[in-house]
Amino acid sequence: MRGRDQSWGITMSIAEPRLHPLHRAWQALPARSRRLWLARGSAWLAPKPDRVAPARCDGIVVGGEIGESSGLGEGARIMLAALQRLGVPHAGIATGSPVRGRGAHGRSRAESRAEWPERAALVLHVNAPQLPAALIGLGRQALRDRRVVGYWHWELPVVPELWRAALGHVHEVWAPSRFTAAALEAVCPGRVRVVPHAVALSPPVASALDRQAFGLPERAVVVLVSFNLASSFERKNPLGAIAAFKQAFGSRSDRFLLLKVGHAAHYQADLARIVAAIGNAGNIRVETRMFPGDDVHALTRCCDIVLSLHRSEGFGLVPAQAMLLGRPVVATDWSATAEFLDTGCGMPIGYRLVPARDPRGVFEAPGAMWADADLGEAAAALCALADSVELRTRIGHAALQAAQTRLGSGGLEAGLAAIGYDPAQRA
Repeated sequence: MRGRDQSWGITMSIAEPRLHPLHRAWQALPARSRRLWLARGSAWLAPKPDRVAPARCDGIVVGGEIGESSGLGEGARIMLAALQRLGVPHAGIATGSPVRGRGAHGRSRAESRAEWPERAALVLHVNAPQLPAALIGLGRQALRDRRVVGYWHWELPVVPELWRAALGHVHEVWAPSRFTAAALEAVCPGRVRVVPHAVALSPPVASALDRQAFGLPERAVVVLVSFNLASSFERKNPLGAIAAFKQAFGSRSDRFLLLKVGHAAHYQADLARIVAAIGNAGNIRVETRMFPGDDVHALTRCCDIVLSLHRSEGFGLVPAQAMLLGRPVVATDWSATAEFLDTGCGMPIGYRLVPARDPRGVFEAPGAMWADADLGEAAAALCALADSVELRTRIGHAALQAAQTRLGSGGLEAGLAAIGYDPAQRA
């Protein structure tokens, strides 16, 4: 059952998720103290892999927030699905933070180590500051005779010094984009490989839910903004998206903006800022319910345009998966999304670079810059798409073709070959 607050236009579960007591205690600590303790303290305690990585691997163990509704969790699931499609022996292990609860995907138990392929490399979708803590949970025996790869996301061109603490715990680093790889190369030169998410190899599959199921207007042009508040309010820039939509359409009832906001219950102050920006607009709604993955993709398919006026992305799963669903995407033309979205397959938006300022202190580093999208240009792009079914269809089709070409399995297969996986060895 769900409730609808008519004054705010928010659809959300009546029973808000409860934080685990350990999670509440963890969040009570100052953010900077949490990061310092986790990165440095856990690095001192964590086991390290063998000094020299095995030259051969016969499969992959993917570690990460496999059961969580997060970008890192989705990346781990995408890799598992891609390995399945490629016929690579694989297993998955949940290595998220011990203070986090289960997500909407429901899988949180690690597979038995007896199910791991022999001589499998360990690829951890866990960023550097949290990786040593994950290794403590795995134990020294899990690292013995294994190559350990950190699959790291970062959304700024400068990597904080905290990330250096984990370098002794991995043999090499994989990055989902050239943008992220360039930042990581500065702290671990010669050990970084670009391995984009193989989203086209395991494309999003939508459920049968339609607009009526989501409470969306049947005859309006629907614009979707989808993001997770745990991934930084400032970086995702929802206020910019709201402003661009209002500039483009005002209060028109045949134009509708849906903000799909993940983990809103944990970030009430951020949600309040979104509500304040919406004001009394009757054509904007916030959706905070957590959906299974196939329903999330159904929601994207039900919308006409996907908008992402992000300040920076390490990859950009929402735009990439929207393109694979044939949706036209309007996105800031900077960082990783610019590597697969251009004027031939989407609506890239101009920007100016400004100092990166994150009130949570996560996405900050000395001298780091990020993008401030041109809201007027974004409004014009929204108008052009909303006014032309033909343009939306043409760009949506081009987006699908571009994503299939640019986001396939090539990077993953090259990465597997580089760490010693040879399908012929299995014969």
